[in-house]
Amino acid sequence: MAMERSGEDRPRHALVFGGSGQIGERVLAGLLAAGWQVTAVSRASRAVAPGLIWRLGDLSGAWQEPASFDAVFSCGPLDHFARWYAASDVGAARVVAFGSTSVEVKGDSSEAAERDVARRLREAEATLFAAARERGAAATVLRPTLVYGAGRDATLSAIAALASRTGLFVLPSGADGLRQPVHVQDLADAALQVPRHPATAGRAYALGGGEVLGYAEMVRRVLAALRPRPRLLRVPAPLFRAALALAHAAGRLRGLNAAALARMREPLVFDLEPARRDFGYAPRGFNPTREMLIP
Repeated sequence: MAMERSGEDRPRHALVFGGSGQIGERVLAGLLAAGWQVTAVSRASRAVAPGLIWRLGDLSGAWQEPASFDAVFSCGPLDHFARWYAASDVGAARVVAFGSTSVEVKGDSSEAAERDVARRLREAEATLFAAARERGAAATVLRPTLVYGAGRDATLSAIAALASRTGLFVLPSGADGLRQPVHVQDLADAALQVPRHPATAGRAYALGGGEVLGYAEMVRRVLAALRPRPRLLRVPAPLFRAALALAHAAGRLRGLNAAALARMREPLVFDLEPARRDFGYAPRGFNPTREMLIP
């Protein structure tokens, strides 16, 4: 990939938040490979690398350095970043921030906590876009769906880990809602493409994977990547709910609430055409390996 340079023929300079996360580490690697100079913010000390400087800090305080940037990338919580960005005076022509398709999926959830997540995401997007317009910057929000690939996600990697321990994974009958699992590298590539395309300014894009498949088929492919291969057991939904209630009583599987269980039957499919049209988004199909699920 050719070195990215500014109009003054100097290497472009990026400010990155969330660079140690599963998406952020890929964004950092991509920026460095493209010749960007990168300043990344972390709460903990980290080793420097050619072209990369780590600064101690987080999104709770103001930016303390006078440097301006060609782009700011946020790969962490959108609500914290939007609040920080609106209060800061950091200069950057382009801002690329990751949100989530939960802004659409969880807005009418039966769980109050999930509705609150959707509300905070909506408000964060509005705050970010308004702040960017006010300072003449171009902001873009990327909304991933079901993320996998680094072995650090809370869904597919959790399924793989549980199935590897027990040799079995249990799903309720009817858990066949459509899904679009998306690889972390495809998300990082999307973030790096966005600043090159003016049409992305002021837009939010759903980013799913390149294949749509049923929930049970998705789980089958996860299990097929493991050795020895765990067994998939489908049980009647009432039996599954009863077992889940016992697990909750024992303090286990708390993340699998009634709303999440209901969503297993729902088609959570998002239109990728705007991303394809505006910045050439081209995600891969879902063919996970063990290394993508359990590092």
